[in-house]
Amino acid sequence: MQRIVNFFREVGREMKKVSWPKRKELTKYTVTVLSVVVFFSVFFAVLDLGISELIRLILE
Repeated sequence: MQRIVNFFREVGREMKKVSWPKRKELTKYTVTVLSVVVFFSVFFAVLDLGISELIRLILE
């Protein structure tokens, strides 16, 4: 039981050393990640549609 308590104390100490991003940085990073996700979602959707149409044309 003591090992578990020591583990969580160490985790607490290490978490205090972490350099957390400021609100402005966090907002910037979040917008960047969401933009990339939306871009690649649209890109792969268009790519999938194009490949599907190409296969339909070949098989007809």
